[in-house]
Amino acid sequence: MIHYMTTNGIGNAWVAVELKYLKESGIPVVLHSMRSPRLNFFGSDWAKKIDQETRPIYPIKLIGFIVSIIAAPFLFRKYFFQSLFNALFSERENFRARISCIAHLFVAADWARRIRHEKITLIHSQWIQSCGSIAWYAAWLLDKPFSFTGHAVDLFRERSALRDKIASAKFIISISEFHKNFYIKLGSTPEKIYTVYCGIDVDDFAYDFKPMSEAIRILSFGRLVEKKGFDTLIEACSILRNKGLEFECEIAGSGPDEKLLTDMVTHLDLSDQVKVTGKPLLQEDIKDWLKQGNIFAQPCCWSKDNDVDGIPRSLMEAMACGLPSISTSVAGIPDLVKDGESGLLIEEKNPEALAESILRLVNDNDLAKNISLGGRRHMEEHFNLKTCLLPLAELYKNELLVDNAATTLDNKQL
Repeated sequence: MIHYMTTNGIGNAWVAVELKYLKESGIPVVLHSMRSPRLNFFGSDWAKKIDQETRPIYPIKLIGFIVSIIAAPFLFRKYFFQSLFNALFSERENFRARISCIAHLFVAADWARRIRHEKITLIHSQWIQSCGSIAWYAAWLLDKPFSFTGHAVDLFRERSALRDKIASAKFIISISEFHKNFYIKLGSTPEKIYTVYCGIDVDDFAYDFKPMSEAIRILSFGRLVEKKGFDTLIEACSILRNKGLEFECEIAGSGPDEKLLTDMVTHLDLSDQVKVTGKPLLQEDIKDWLKQGNIFAQPCCWSKDNDVDGIPRSLMEAMACGLPSISTSVAGIPDLVKDGESGLLIEEKNPEALAESILRLVNDNDLAKNISLGGRRHMEEHFNLKTCLLPLAELYKNELLVDNAATTLDNKQL
């Protein structure tokens, strides 16, 4: 059994589609999460079933937690003392990371006590900050293999014991070449890194290129936070308006920057051209919404608190639908957007470059068509869920085979 740990279950779309694929591939997997999701971006029955079966850790029952802490030295023996020494004395990024690891070791001890009698082949963490600490320490306590997938906030803004986790992992799932090189710089050997793109079901998105018309519709969506670069898009819209372009721009999503962005629209006198909806899109509604657009712009950036998008799912969905797409050359995005082939790449935080790229597409329908076709083709060849998750499924299958063989040998010896 693969025990799969995450922060908030299917509150993240990557987790939902990955679990769906793994279950359909016959991989025995159980989903754990630190907390239940605040928002669920799926309305489908399969997603509801996965959500219902997810086993959240929090809230922790106090009496059981105290029992776990007292029992941990006796249940896990040397592994408890090894992991406690690690939490107390090994290298950490900062004081916050030290305290976080100590706290999450005890949470891991409680979780490990409760699952220790279950079949455990591998503990895998999607994200490697807090939930990764719990998964890592639990695997250590139970003497089980540990692996992880890192994305963005967990690797940069909220990094915690990352070098130790890289060293301890049996294998690491990298979501881009940028991430692979990042792990190698932090001490990983290339042999234990497997690049597995977080893809989408491309066949679920009908290709529908719309030629450029007199009234251009620019779309973007995602959580309204700094790293998405929506402020850059709004500034680009001001430039486009001043150049006389007839267009509409809709930014869909909710988040803490909603007021900042709507105030920006008002300040730049763009209320007739730009709309910030303040409402998240259900996954099932995205493809129909994307059909309303001519161009997709996702000018991601490094935020002031060192957060960034790994590879935005929204960009994949737009490209699969045939929307000529523009993004930035940060993190893993260049794996997805090949400049001039599957999309257009610009520097981050550069509204002038974004406006210029939009105008290039508006004024050159052949370029827009080629970018549209190239984006769809690149999605089919490299980011199709039906093929891009095959390496992950094979890794899990190999772990299950090795574990079953070892169990059979142990039974024979008994």
